[in-house]
Parts: sequence; C-alpha cells; structure tokens
Amino acid sequence: MGLCTLIAFGFFAGLVGRAVTPGSQRMGFIATTLLGIGGAFVGGALVSLLEGRSLFMLHASGFVGAVVGSIVLLVLGRALSKKA
Repeated sequence: MGLCTLIAFGFFAGLVGRAVTPGSQRMGFIATTLLGIGGAFVGGALVSLLEGRSLFMLHASGFVGAVVGSIVLLVLGRALSKKA
C-alpha cells in the first residue's frame, strides 16, 4: 500500500469511525487520519485475538476492522480522559 493510499484509507476509516461514535470529537485532518490508521492496527489485533493468533504478529485489518478499531480507540480515549 502506498503512502497516499494509506493516508486516504486512514482518513475515510477515521471519518466513518467518528460518524458512528456518539458525541463530539474535535479532530482535524491529521488526527482523523491517524485515528483511522491506528484503528486498522487495533482491528488487526482484535481479529488476531478472535482467531487465536499471536498479538505480536502486527498486521492491519481491512476497512471494516479499521472502522471498528477507530471506534474502540475513540471510546477508550473518552473513558481515559473522563477519569483524568
């Protein structure tokens, strides 16, 4: 996957994740893109857990996994920021 494709993929996955998650997320282009890219790796980790594979084999998931991972990251971020 090329760099431009990775940025576009991350941006759209982050946008969908933000749209599905309730509440207000004040993020710009870069934060939304990083959210989607991070979500792809979180989604890949979740798939590894479900399949019984090792978590240390880092891999990205597809678009649906990236959106689910983005939602997980948003919910975790919100939970951690409320406790602080």
